[in-house]
Amino acid sequence: MGYRWRILCGTAAVVAALGSLPAAAQQKVRLVVGANVINIGYPMNTLPITLGYWKQEGLDVEVIPAGASLQAVQQLVAGNAEAAQVNASVVIQSNVKNDLPVRFVMGNGVIDWSVSVDADGPIKSFKDLKGKTIGVLSLATGGIAYLNNALRASGVDPKDINLVPLGFGAPVVDAFKNERVDALLYWAAGTATFQNAGLNLRQMTGDDWRSYPDYSLAMMQSVIEKNPNMAIGLVRGAAKATVFALANPDCARKLHWEKYPATKPTGADEATLIKWDLNNLQGQLDSLSDAFKLNGGKLWAISIRHRSTAWSSSWSMPSKSTSPCRPNR
Repeated sequence: MGYRWRILCGTAAVVAALGSLPAAAQQKVRLVVGANVINIGYPMNTLPITLGYWKQEGLDVEVIPAGASLQAVQQLVAGNAEAAQVNASVVIQSNVKNDLPVRFVMGNGVIDWSVSVDADGPIKSFKDLKGKTIGVLSLATGGIAYLNNALRASGVDPKDINLVPLGFGAPVVDAFKNERVDALLYWAAGTATFQNAGLNLRQMTGDDWRSYPDYSLAMMQSVIEKNPNMAIGLVRGAAKATVFALANPDCARKLHWEKYPATKPTGADEATLIKWDLNNLQGQLDSLSDAFKLNGGKLWAISIRHRSTAWSSSWSMPSKSTSPCRPNR
């Protein structure tokens, strides 16, 4: 990374005090995320709250786990949320199949899903998945569309595999270890969590998956038209948080543990827990970084194509501020 990313954690801003609006003036925003648990792998959704970026925009954002991406979009369409963090495939399906005006407002990541199999096992390609059982987050998860395309390209009918919803965390690891499933279909940060738990995995992906956008911030067209400043503010805050996390991954980890202590991993010594969560976070950061390059490597949120909503990679935080990651005393 170039010098523009080298922002020291010790000089990062606590921006909640930098001109944010009074609490009474903050606009309530519900952001549903296609996930069961909002862990460290969602810095673009959690850090804007921790660092006050969205408050600076006049937004009081509540981040709500909604299960899979399809469920998150359903909440969006029903008017139960103003924004959703979901897989791109679900947004496309909403438009093409159901004629629903769900719109992308920020392309965050690329397709970072993979099918993970035993590194020493007999499954070597998508063709070998015929007749196998694959564990997934849920039957509404966005990665299934990518899997089906890869299967068809390998001459396998998706009907010839069995999908089993496992949720996330320990049940997934247990199902794989006890051979109740032959493979796992999860995103990069999720797969990193399973590797942290001791699974020896080899990942299979489509040849072109990382060349396409995936995890994205979406809103209904009517909501954007009614309050474009809200959309702009959400994107700006997420872009700042992404820059922060890319420059300061361990600082982002410390902030997340402090703000969301219930999501801190357990079962090992502190150094190992840190290593696990940094591994988890890095899986997401690689996807965010690849999406930035895919969009030209100059502007964040390029999908909006509006100068006031796209953020240059040279954006940096004020240096004269109280550190949110100062050492404990």
